Amino acid sequence: MASGRNTITQGTESTYLPFALPDIGEEEIDAVVDAMRSGWLTTGPRAAAFEREFSEFLGGGVHAIAVNSATAGLHLALEAAGIGPGDEVLVPTWTFTSTAEVVRYLGAEPVFIDIEPETHNIDLDSAAAAVTPRTKAIMPVHFAGLAVDSKQIATLAQQHEIKVVEDAAHALPATSASKLVGTHGSEFTVFSFYATKTMTTGEGGMVVTPDESAATRMRTMRLHGIDRDVFNRYRSDVPSWRYDVVAPGFKYNLTDPAAAMGRVQLRRSEKMQRRREAIAGQYNDAFRGLPLRLPAGPPTGDTHAWHLYVISITDEAGVSRDDFIDRMGREGVGCSVHFIPLHMQPYWRERYNFAREDFPAATAEFERVVSLPIFSSMTQAQVDKVIAAVHGVLR
Repeated sequence: MASGRNTITQGTESTYLPFALPDIGEEEIDAVVDAMRSGWLTTGPRAAAFEREFSEFLGGGVHAIAVNSATAGLHLALEAAGIGPGDEVLVPTWTFTSTAEVVRYLGAEPVFIDIEPETHNIDLDSAAAAVTPRTKAIMPVHFAGLAVDSKQIATLAQQHEIKVVEDAAHALPATSASKLVGTHGSEFTVFSFYATKTMTTGEGGMVVTPDESAATRMRTMRLHGIDRDVFNRYRSDVPSWRYDVVAPGFKYNLTDPAAAMGRVQLRRSEKMQRRREAIAGQYNDAFRGLPLRLPAGPPTGDTHAWHLYVISITDEAGVSRDDFIDRMGREGVGCSVHFIPLHMQPYWRERYNFAREDFPAATAEFERVVSLPIFSSMTQAQVDKVIAAVHGVLR
């Protein structure tokens, strides 16, 4: 195995290779079992330790708030930012629907922005052109683990006096200008620990912010609007049953068993990134000269998280994207597509009367992109299998 660990749910070279698998071993299982044996099944000391260690890992003096999904984190962030009915929030059309749906939770309107075809990240020039007096925030998505330029985001936000909520679901541990995503001073950055992400707690996420008052608001709102964490309410050695409900909050707290898994994954996160980076390097070398466009790499000195490895099939391939995926499947290799642009999804298309040509870059890229398997527990045989299958389909 790539890591030499006793990895669980590991595919073999003789079986179908899924698009993604978590990298979970005995250390994570032992940590979860220990949490269960401790009696803390909801938010407790392991969740508090996870938050502290995550903040220390980033090292940017940020507050970390653990939540049960990145969607929950995005919702909490926008709520703490004061987004409400009538407001507009700039969102790339090239993202999962959660980035935009949380805007609607608050009665505001997402304003979709086209992408840079080379990186699939939000086109910040188009974003600047879309700002109106109603625009209150921008939500850049660090697609595939390649960071959006932090200086350009900060400049745009300062010029237009809008808040920044970074969707970093793909971006641990990615850097921009040699600093980790989450430490550039944006009001909020939200990470995902979904099962296929660069580190996982099964379901889960983390919001970070440099603003202590915003952190306090999110801690309150993640647990029913109660004015103290359940951890603080139950850990006291003296009676501490009284609490106050100060707002109509949500139920977004992370459990201790999930946090226990996350603490192990966080300690392994840089090693797991190096494995994904090595796989991406092998793919880049193997695919040069084929009728496809390789994914954009990071600027010199920066780190790509390589959550996804996305190629674009060119016209010279003589095969459509959908046929490519079907033929890869017959070769035993699972592929996926990230993403179906939001302006093409029925709810968003019909709500805002979108046409495909409204977002020409995203529409054109959607017809070409394929996500190949890349995860840190991949064996060399599995990497070789992907390379052989791509050559077999495109030769």
